[in-house]
Amino acid sequence: MGHLLMIESWVGAMSSLLPRAIRESGHRFTFLTRDLHHYLRSAPTEGTHPLLSAENVLTTETNDVPGLLSYVERMHAVLGFDGVISSCDYYLPTVAKVAAHLGLPGPTPEAVESANRKDRTRTTLGAAGVPGPKYALATGWPQTADAARSLGYPLVVKPVDLCGGMFVRKVAGEAELREAFAALEAFPVNARDQPRLPTVLLEELLDGPEVSVETVTVGGVTHVVGVTDKSVAGEPWFVESGHMFPADLDGTDAAQVAVAAIEALGLDDIVAHTEIKLTSAGPKLIEVNPRPAGNQITELVRRVTGIDLPAVYAQLAVGQRPDLTHAETGVRSAAISFLLPPRSGLVAEIVGEVAAPGVVECKLKSPGHRAGEPTSNNTYLGHVMVVDHDGLGARSTAEKIVNGLDVRYAEDAA
Repeated sequence: MGHLLMIESWVGAMSSLLPRAIRESGHRFTFLTRDLHHYLRSAPTEGTHPLLSAENVLTTETNDVPGLLSYVERMHAVLGFDGVISSCDYYLPTVAKVAAHLGLPGPTPEAVESANRKDRTRTTLGAAGVPGPKYALATGWPQTADAARSLGYPLVVKPVDLCGGMFVRKVAGEAELREAFAALEAFPVNARDQPRLPTVLLEELLDGPEVSVETVTVGGVTHVVGVTDKSVAGEPWFVESGHMFPADLDGTDAAQVAVAAIEALGLDDIVAHTEIKLTSAGPKLIEVNPRPAGNQITELVRRVTGIDLPAVYAQLAVGQRPDLTHAETGVRSAAISFLLPPRSGLVAEIVGEVAAPGVVECKLKSPGHRAGEPTSNNTYLGHVMVVDHDGLGARSTAEKIVNGLDVRYAEDAA
């Protein structure tokens, strides 16, 4: 039995999926955070948050890497860790540094940093010849405006160090660019109190559908578990409104690009979630995430293939070689569709029929939930998950159910 140190976590689905996977893999974990209340606030109405059921719960400043290394070294001498892990993007480079400092398994800090920061991903993969969008990096408004004019509108504006689609938007001209730039300037610290980089990433707007390639890299060899397709909504924002595994299209070329990107970044002993656009000019890489996919994509993969990617992630963290054999589950496709808020406001109720053949999970926000604007993946009002035992129909069923839901607001009733 291995003992994992989990440094911070997302509080969404993976905060339940990863603890479960660690235990089902025969391991145990200690949870380390800078702010215990962040997780207490997000605990389910019944019972303890899965993260806080860890064997040990420790608190120290996780944003101070030198201090954290010293603290973890002392705890390692007492508790004995076999691996280090996190599901939170903001701490993936930190986890790699801690693992390297303790001599434990994992990808190199340099490779994780290159994948985690969008600017470094672009420069590294551009130099390696991995296909991607035309792009420019800029700091400050004059440089950003000049770079945008050189690149040409419309284009996509991105922060280089945020996730979940936050502040990623399409801009059609300089007025919209100024608005997007001002929004980024007004957000100098991320949700975990880490100072943000001022660098802005500008990219050409790519055509075509988007997919993600789910992979596991062990001993320098990348195994493609499968390809997931993605629905995007909310223009000018890029909000993920749903996914299906396997994708209802040929993802062979996308898989090849993902493997090339992982190799160019130097990632090893890692589960990765690589997003790619299937453009009219061929597949082009969007980003490489050096951790299992979020938005319950790993659950879709597990229901179809039997492969539990959070469990694989835990196994790799303690130096085990996972079994990546596809099992016969009887499920041919699995999909999830998310309910986006029509606008911000106080939710009075969500009404509609959610019972249908193949529905395996339905979770909706309760009355009294304060909805935000539908500008990122952080504002979902719930989801429906569907499986299809016969073919690739899971996505259409899930989308039909969600499209039939009606969000009613307290202000309207009043």
